[in-house]
Amino acid sequence: MRKVELHLKLFISVIQSRQLVRTPQRTAEEPSTSSMLIQKRPSGTDALKNLDTVDDPDTVEGMSIFANEWIMTHEEHHAAKTLGIGKAIAVLTSGGDAQGMNAAVRAVVRVGIYTGARVFFVHEGYQGLVDGGDNIREATWESVSMMLQLGGTVIGSARCKDFREREGRLRAAHNLVKRGITNLCVIGGDGSLTGADTFRSEWSDLLSDLQKSGRITAEEATKSSYLNIVGLVGSIDNDFCGTDMTIGTDSALHRIIEIVDAITTTAQSHQRTFVLEVMGRHCGYLALVTSLSCGADWVFIPECPPDDDWEEHLCRRLSETRHRGSRLNIIIVAEGAIDKNGKSISSEDIKNLVVKRLGYDTRVTVLGHVQRGGTPSAFDRILGSRMGVEAVMALLEGTPDTPACVVSLSGNQAVRLPLMECVQVTKDVTRAMHERKFDEAMKLRGRSFMNNWEVYKLLAHVRPPVSKSGSYTVAVMNVGAPAAGMNAAVRSTVRIGLIQGNRVLVVHDGFEGLAKGQIEEAGWSYVGGWTGQGGSKLGTKRTLPKKSFEQISANITKFNIQGLVIIGGFEAYTGGLELMEGRKQYDELCIPFVVIPATVSNNVPGSDFSVGADTALNTICMTCDRIKQSAAGTKRRVFIIETMGGYCGYLATMAGLAAGADAAYIFEEPFTIRDLQVNVEHLVQKMKTTVKRGLVLRNEKCNENYTTDFIFNLYSEEGKGIFDSRKNVLGHMQQGGSPTPFDRNFATKMGAKAMNWMSGKIKESYRNGRIFANTPDSGCVLGMRKRALVFQPVTELKEQTDFEHRIPKEQWWLKLRPILKILAKYEIDLDTSEHAHLEHITRKRSGEANV
Repeated sequence: MRKVELHLKLFISVIQSRQLVRTPQRTAEEPSTSSMLIQKRPSGTDALKNLDTVDDPDTVEGMSIFANEWIMTHEEHHAAKTLGIGKAIAVLTSGGDAQGMNAAVRAVVRVGIYTGARVFFVHEGYQGLVDGGDNIREATWESVSMMLQLGGTVIGSARCKDFREREGRLRAAHNLVKRGITNLCVIGGDGSLTGADTFRSEWSDLLSDLQKSGRITAEEATKSSYLNIVGLVGSIDNDFCGTDMTIGTDSALHRIIEIVDAITTTAQSHQRTFVLEVMGRHCGYLALVTSLSCGADWVFIPECPPDDDWEEHLCRRLSETRHRGSRLNIIIVAEGAIDKNGKSISSEDIKNLVVKRLGYDTRVTVLGHVQRGGTPSAFDRILGSRMGVEAVMALLEGTPDTPACVVSLSGNQAVRLPLMECVQVTKDVTRAMHERKFDEAMKLRGRSFMNNWEVYKLLAHVRPPVSKSGSYTVAVMNVGAPAAGMNAAVRSTVRIGLIQGNRVLVVHDGFEGLAKGQIEEAGWSYVGGWTGQGGSKLGTKRTLPKKSFEQISANITKFNIQGLVIIGGFEAYTGGLELMEGRKQYDELCIPFVVIPATVSNNVPGSDFSVGADTALNTICMTCDRIKQSAAGTKRRVFIIETMGGYCGYLATMAGLAAGADAAYIFEEPFTIRDLQVNVEHLVQKMKTTVKRGLVLRNEKCNENYTTDFIFNLYSEEGKGIFDSRKNVLGHMQQGGSPTPFDRNFATKMGAKAMNWMSGKIKESYRNGRIFANTPDSGCVLGMRKRALVFQPVTELKEQTDFEHRIPKEQWWLKLRPILKILAKYEIDLDTSEHAHLEHITRKRSGEANV
């Protein structure tokens, strides 16, 4: 045993000499036996902490192996902090500006500095790269402070003719070589990224010419022998193939929807028809998603021109809407809309048609550049930040053989794609439209775009059948706390059900209403105008069904309910589990049901996103922006903000990332008084810089003892004479407000997919003249998992659920927390083991998110 002890002590000393042992944070209750410690794969510090108390040689060997693995992993993490030493990165924004570019610039600068690299701003895009001088300036940590909430690009953007010529690119190369810059991050559209790839492909020849002319030395040419290029797509049009969303698109949709909602109120007052023109010369994404998000009567997009008799069809559609009782019509037009012959369809053309044929009071609103302006949405800030981090890693990991890549988003995953593959597919779309191959253009846009189009066509162009003979009866209900987007999901579910010829019932007040018989039939007009309304029009309660099985079974029989769509949060999920259990006693409960996650907490197992979480996130961000502005004015002030979410730290973490918080306390990442002390010390140091303000977020149930009041009092006491502290509990304002475009669109597509699944499942369960569904896959959660919408049996999700704390056991967004801390200037390790690897666009598109 003496030998074992000596071995362990030597082992610990080696590890400590590598400075890898840090003060461990408190973890959940730890197992007492060393065998369980190994089986449960503890943290490396816990393994080390217990090494010198172990007597069994086999256990020692097992723990030694694990500790060694832990060292190797931490060395990989630690390597990220030295990855950029001796390297220089330049970042520029080019082409049209887009909200969220500043978040990307900020992330590139701060993560670049974190890795040890020097980072340079290139002002005024490629023009600044060509002109050099003061246009290329070294960035500091503080120089990107207060950028997150600003629209546009603070480093400027410009169209550059000089860079299109070789002489211009020669000057740009000279400016980079003289500063030792061999890594370039370009944020812009396909034209900007194509220019960057051309620049890279010519790099060796440019260096050779510069050396021959004596403008650079042989040593400088050798040091700058190759140029790494990484692109981030910044474009409000979302017209770049290979990514689900480009930086700026979500914010542009926010601006559009704000205006559509405002116009809707005046249109209803005067029974008017409004024609709204949005940006999108070659891509109809903004117009298409806007039409889904506001329930427009018609949309014109360049990828799919209307049929030759579209004038008749449009007028018939508008008059039918009016006859159903609607007081307004909304028509969305992309600026590049064309007919099948390639002739432009303008807003004025549509207005004149409606006035001439129908005599409706019709107005045109061209939104123009207002779509580019304003504060970036929470989604764009997080997207820009994530893409910026990934861009730095891609640049610093690059080799002369690595092709220029673009960092893109697929589902909730960051992926790297060869830049020119994406550019080529984007050009193929434009070519297909010019050649009138519109079906090909739609396919090239991707499955997500096509799914948007199919849902739009169903909701806007297909008339529900008059007769419901042989139809199914499906009930729709809301369960749990209200969440913005619930009404959009109900509307979509009801209308798709009616289009399929089903009888659709709505249940008021959740399971309680189902037990009491608060049920009525819904027609097409019943859900008119619901898309943009917040809260729950049906009413929602947290009551679970178990205690009322008898009454619920009786009402299922009474109303002949053959399928159930449950829209709600964790209670909807647990209610679904109870319904599955109840099938053993009540045959009436043997009907298919599907749960659509809808909760601001985003804590439903089986889905990465829930309807309503994006709206709550934007509400928190808006509040944090105003608070930061106040703190910037008063100086030396720290705000502690409490967010909702129960035990789930999604809102606190993502809002912290989007608002630039200094810390975000959550239940999933336990913290001690020592951690609070570190945060206070961090803020004390921050007050010595030019950034004299602080923002701290706290999830409402992160710790029963370290309450918001406790943390406020601690910060107030420890910060005396250095900074003041203030607290703000946001409360139920996070559940209110109009749903964001993301939540409207997500809810609409979830409702449509759920009802399509329901019709098929009822048909599949029809036996001996009745519905009998008792298989596990007849009760599912419909959720977004990485790159696709999938139906998962609720019983299979039980193993993935922490029922005591009402959260999934694994949550994807926890991997983003190191980014939050690094961007707040904490000295921590960044896990580079799961960074995106280079994919190919053809392979990526075959597995694209089916949403």
